[in-house]
Amino acid sequence: MNLAEEFVLLAYGDDGVPDTDSVRLDHGLGGALLLELAISGRVGVEDKKVVVLDPAATGDPLVDQALERIVADGRPRKPAHWVRKFADTRKPALDGLVDQGVLTREQDKVLLVFPRTRYPAPNGVEPVPETQARQRLTAAVSGTGPVDPRTAALCALVAATNLDRKVFGSRDRKRVVERLREISAGDWAASAVRQTVEELQTAVIVAVVAASTVSAATS
Repeated sequence: MNLAEEFVLLAYGDDGVPDTDSVRLDHGLGGALLLELAISGRVGVEDKKVVVLDPAATGDPLVDQALERIVADGRPRKPAHWVRKFADTRKPALDGLVDQGVLTREQDKVLLVFPRTRYPAPNGVEPVPETQARQRLTAAVSGTGPVDPRTAALCALVAATNLDRKVFGSRDRKRVVERLREISAGDWAASAVRQTVEELQTAVIVAVVAASTVSAATS
């Protein structure tokens, strides 16, 4: 599993629908791809801009497509730029998990009218990769020492997208938040995710308020 696949498994419930809003889910996935490229040594950050360190393919189609987009762009850009650009990762990530047999794809309708695609696990049993990811995350927040880069990146993504309540359930909330903050400190890609989500949420609020004001003025 790459980080995007692990993240999407954590973000989806047993019923096959997301447990978080689209903004956090999609931009969390964008950040996951960026972090995957960083962990694999393909990109880094210089002067607060993402730069290519190694253009060689990783062998993972989803990750390599992201790398190709950065290489083709040819310009150092802020992490938030790529978080936004990679926010179209949800469908290919889910399709890949379906192809691997980790998830299934089901079509139904909400209120018997609106079409919906769900991605439940086969036989309703939590996928092994998701269980393993949860175990790594739980061990990380339960401990006090260093955390391996991949688990630390996943912790940072969970914190940046407010998925910690779902992932860690009844564990002491204060302790979880403090430990996630400690693990995530200095994680530039996850910080970009958090910043991007906050910016988009603010933009949506501004748009809604503006629309309401116009509506009130014309009524």
